[in-house]
Amino acid sequence: MKIVALAGSIVGSKTKTAMLKVVDIFEQKYPEHEITLLDLAEYKMEFSDGRNYFEYEGDTKYVAEIIMAADAIVIGTPTFQASIPATLKNIFDLLPVNAFRDKVISTVVTAGTSKHYLMVEQQLKPILAYMKAHIVPTYVFIEEKDFLRKEIINDDVLFRLSRLVEDTVMVADAFATIRAKKDEEYDF
Repeated sequence: MKIVALAGSIVGSKTKTAMLKVVDIFEQKYPEHEITLLDLAEYKMEFSDGRNYFEYEGDTKYVAEIIMAADAIVIGTPTFQASIPATLKNIFDLLPVNAFRDKVISTVVTAGTSKHYLMVEQQLKPILAYMKAHIVPTYVFIEEKDFLRKEIINDDVLFRLSRLVEDTVMVADAFATIRAKKDEEYDF
């Protein structure tokens, strides 16, 4: 299985810290799966202008193709102005409307305060549903107080990240089994 951990911001360190922990958990629990970290701060992304994702060049094409080839994606996002950052929205705009069909998507959200915990339900999940994702229902919300010196210090958050990784793999496996059964119905 190809899994992408997407750190959806170009500023700050908390979302990247969380996504590095997610990658570490995947590598420990599921070494048989291919995990790729895409930290948007490391790429020079073009703004979406309506072209098909495969018509872009350079980093934009690379990031879009890695996402399109994934079986599962863990999206990490900070909360800016009670919403997702423009860098993450640009990723969604670069991809076709059916980009997440047959893909399992789970989310990790960082924020400075607990007041933003519903951003995922009200903004991110509707976008993912529109793009046809199989959304893992639970998500991990991490506050400023859960970090210290670029480390997650809250054991409950670490437990929930581990559980999110397990849930992501289980949901992806379940949908793969369902698709395989459906494919068997066709005799060509």
